[in-house]
Amino acid sequence: MSIHRPEGIVRRKSRQIMVGNVPVGGDAPISVQSMTNTETTDVAATFQQVTRLVDAGADIVRVSVPTMDAAEAMGRLKNMVTVPLVADIHFDYKIALRVAELGIDCLRINPGNIGSEARIREVVAAAKDRGIPIRIGVNAGSLEKDLQKKYGEPTPDALVESAMRHVDILDRLNFQNFKLSLKASDIFLTVAAYRKIASQIEQPLHLGITEAGGLRSGTVKSAIGLGMLLSEGIGDTLRVSLAADPVEEIKVGFDILKSLHLRSKGVHFIACPSCSRQNFDVIKVMNELESRVEDILTPIDVSVIGCVVNGPGEAKETDIGLTGGSPNNLVYIGGKPDHKVTNEHLVDNLEKLIRARVAEKQRFEENLISRSKS
Repeated sequence: MSIHRPEGIVRRKSRQIMVGNVPVGGDAPISVQSMTNTETTDVAATFQQVTRLVDAGADIVRVSVPTMDAAEAMGRLKNMVTVPLVADIHFDYKIALRVAELGIDCLRINPGNIGSEARIREVVAAAKDRGIPIRIGVNAGSLEKDLQKKYGEPTPDALVESAMRHVDILDRLNFQNFKLSLKASDIFLTVAAYRKIASQIEQPLHLGITEAGGLRSGTVKSAIGLGMLLSEGIGDTLRVSLAADPVEEIKVGFDILKSLHLRSKGVHFIACPSCSRQNFDVIKVMNELESRVEDILTPIDVSVIGCVVNGPGEAKETDIGLTGGSPNNLVYIGGKPDHKVTNEHLVDNLEKLIRARVAEKQRFEENLISRSKS
């Protein structure tokens, strides 16, 4: 049983590139990424954080590489992980050449900021020879001085003009293996810039509201801004930029995609905000249940409703549903009433059912794969 899905969002047609083994653009799923905040030269700490991000579902991880020592550390890190790594580099073309030599999966570097045409050619040639894509990253906070003077302040046209300068460089060098981002901390500025660039290039677009804020405010800003673009079919990969644990960026990113039915990963909860009609503490149950099943990546729909007003209707449309009742609560499985459970065993019961349902789905998918190969 699954919840009703409306007609899908028609995505902007874009060229597909490969970041390591992850396809970005075309008809590939919208990938979710984050960035480490450890000292890159502390390989053990960075590896630990990358591992946590991957466990949360990260498709791609970006790592800052400000020095040649960090580049060497990046090379060691690359040999320790399986997730694609993006090297975030500014200005120093020699660092870009070194991480390319060490097998990085993507370069985040603006061609116009690394010096002479000869230096740009070296970096692009290294990327081309090794099949490494480049991400052009334009940020409202670091526009070129002449554009700041021309426009007076960051505007959508200023962001797009900056981006097209870098795109033109890659075009002259016959390099099309790139993606692009146009980020600002203002939602409307960001959205307008992405809408404008979307019709001017065919490469994938990396979405983000930069410096969005803390966990709560940044989540709200990102959900609104990215949601506007994604609902219009714009966007091929995204990062939610939060002043919080990077793992939260992955969680919020997938929650945004799940809410738009663009990706399904993990448990999709439908839960009431609770009121005086509730027959159990909905908030307490949800807090504990969410923390217990964070490790689950298989898509599954679960409804947790505290009373019989909306509970049965929601339960009939989810894999597992809980409806508050007196004296006991009613559990639905596959849209049908199955058994009753007391308040003191709610979380244990639901977790057990969720994990059993997930295991059942995994066995079903394994059987399908096995049959297709035979």
